[in-house]
Amino acid sequence: MALKRITKADPNMAMSSMTDIVFLLLIFFLVTSTLVNPNALKLLLPKSTGQVGAKATVSVSIKDWGQGQYTYHINGSETPESISMVEDDLVDLLQTEEDPTFSIYSDESVPIREIVQVMNIAKRNHYKVILATQPE
Repeated sequence: MALKRITKADPNMAMSSMTDIVFLLLIFFLVTSTLVNPNALKLLLPKSTGQVGAKATVSVSIKDWGQGQYTYHINGSETPESISMVEDDLVDLLQTEEDPTFSIYSDESVPIREIVQVMNIAKRNHYKVILATQPE
């Protein structure tokens, strides 16, 4: 006895739900990739072979705008600060730290005297300081 199927299986698949999922994933990854480091300054760090494994909780960035103009930024903030405000902010941010350490991110074109000013803040307040570099 030969039985015939009344309904046939449709081999086609609706792709509209698949494209919706791909579109939502694309939006999700685009949004999260912009949130990774929203306040990062573009700095050309000097190169070095030695790297320190210590982690600093606070960073001071020194940006060279050319013609002797340098700005200081705490934790990648877009708003520049004067050197006297940098010291006050570092004291506020590091007063609760057990081992207060901060890192200096500086353009490679910034003169050493600007970096030494920030290092003097660390010496006056007994902080440890890390000078950030790029690996060679």
